[in-house]
Amino acid sequence: MSEAYERERQNNARLDELSAKVSALRGVTIDIYDNASAQGVIDNTNDTFSSMTTSMKGSAGRLTRMAASGNKIAILKLSGMIIGAFLMLYYGVKLFL
Repeated sequence: MSEAYERERQNNARLDELSAKVSALRGVTIDIYDNASAQGVIDNTNDTFSSMTTSMKGSAGRLTRMAASGNKIAILKLSGMIIGAFLMLYYGVKLFL
């Protein structure tokens, strides 16, 4: 009877060890999934910033051509846009600080 009890105790101990290993494996799997999801978000953000950079370069090129044409109204518009952007950034930063 004592031998059967000892084997049952050993089986329970090994079952507990196995359960702990499965829990650890589950945790690692969840961490890998979370990391992969975060990497996807980073990739999407990188693509968004790349397209925004391309768009801003195109806009800057058009503004440069407009200013180079010598049209006074165009130069005033460009100046207004630059001043407006500066004011928006200034007050936006001031709002968060």
